[in-house]
Amino acid sequence: MKLLLRDIMNRAGINPNNVKLIRHALSDQKCKEYYNNGWVKEYTAIQKRDISKGYDYLMVFYSGDGTSAIFDSLYKVKGSYPNAIKNMPDEFRAPEDFDGEGVYIDLERLDTLSEYENRLIIEWGKSTRKWDQKGTTDKEVLAIQAVQKYPFLGYEKLIRMYDELKEIIEEPALYSDWHTALSAVKGVYLITDTTNGKQYVGSAYGENGILGRWTEYVETKHGGNKKLIELLKEDPKRHKSFQFSILQVLPKAITDEEVINIEKLYKDKLLTRDFGLNDN
Repeated sequence: MKLLLRDIMNRAGINPNNVKLIRHALSDQKCKEYYNNGWVKEYTAIQKRDISKGYDYLMVFYSGDGTSAIFDSLYKVKGSYPNAIKNMPDEFRAPEDFDGEGVYIDLERLDTLSEYENRLIIEWGKSTRKWDQKGTTDKEVLAIQAVQKYPFLGYEKLIRMYDELKEIIEEPALYSDWHTALSAVKGVYLITDTTNGKQYVGSAYGENGILGRWTEYVETKHGGNKKLIELLKEDPKRHKSFQFSILQVLPKAITDEEVINIEKLYKDKLLTRDFGLNDN
């Protein structure tokens, strides 16, 4: 017997008749930008029409493989207003969206289904263009994934040790949000040898962005960097002391030369050629 999305709602005490389902497509550049910055609520709140009318809850998903959808959050609908600038909440992260041409839905995130966030995967159906649907629509549950050890909290907060990064890279299904976010951008990153504090500044500008470059580190442990190779020859387990973080996220549209110039600037600022692990 198939498990349906409405079964999960009923178990949680939520009437599917009161729920509108939303599926955001990460193939849309603006959607992906909002998602990668953790602004799903803001992206959902601004609409061309009042999709929340007659519903108490919005259950928000983002696109997965094929026609699947991955659960993001459950929101309570507190009201809706014209998205005129006078109605914009304080510190709203995208004021340009208050253009007066649609509505702003006042949403409150609920913890009712938080155990399923980024874990529950459903079959949205062939009509993925129909991105808002009734909660009573039959949606088969495809999977409920294991709990992530390392939730993605945004680029600025990203700090991971080598072994943690290895798990993230090698478990694309479990860490799909990481893979989506890291492959969407180029950037300048920092590797710190936590045994002595020495740092290495690098850049990622290949097709798969930061994800592609960090995958090389997971596979080789040194990413082809001369001084890191030397460290590993002296101490083969030294990579376990490497901490990875992001110094600056850069758009995919930027040229490779521009990325390299920004990388050079960080090397100058942090003196990683003189006192760190950069050799050029």
